[in-house]
Parts: sequence; C-alpha cells; structure tokens
Amino acid sequence: LWAYEDATPVLSTLVSTGTAETPEVATPLGRFRIRVKFPTQTMEGTVSGEAYRVEDVPDVMYFTDEGHALHGTYWHDNFGTPMSHGCVNLPLDVAAWMYDWAPEWTAVTIVP
Repeated sequence: LWAYEDATPVLSTLVSTGTAETPEVATPLGRFRIRVKFPTQTMEGTVSGEAYRVEDVPDVMYFTDEGHALHGTYWHDNFGTPMSHGCVNLPLDVAAWMYDWAPEWTAVTIVP
C-alpha cells in the first residue's frame, strides 16, 4: 500500500489481500472511494459455504458495497502474503494512521 498527498508518498507498507482461491475471496481491482468508516466492527459472512465471524475489527474503511474494506488486522502478521476473504488487511499501526488520515471519499486504487 502506498498513501499519497498530491504526488508525494507519505506512507508505504505491506498488506494482505484476498487469497483469490475462488472469485468470492479475491480483492477487486479498480478505482474506488472510501464509502463509510467505522472505528470498530464485527465482520461476519459466509465464504464457500463456511461461516466466519471476527469481532472488534479496528479502523474499518469500506471501499465497495459488497463489503471490501481496508482494516486493521490483529489475527495475523503475515503481511505481504494473500490471507483475507477479499479485504485489504493492514498492520494495526498503519490502519490507525490511515483511519485518521483518510476521510470518506478518499480515492482507493487496487492494482495487481
């Protein structure tokens, strides 16, 4: 992940994106905007017929209507490796910084 102010990079970090083992756990590519933010949230759903529930996910910034978000991740530290159900997992300190730095409607571009 790279965060920019105008053309100047202000942050860079490794992240974990969707595993893409199936289309439903791929992180979507393209141009988006942060639609809504929550300081903490319980994330739950079903992937490949298997339910999941993760409580107290910090610094959640949704960028699609389908539930894809940038968010803090306390359950692993394997950043740089695809690990998620389609979200962009961030180190906790980076997620806190991003949450404070990026208002709703901040542009998000996901590239391969």
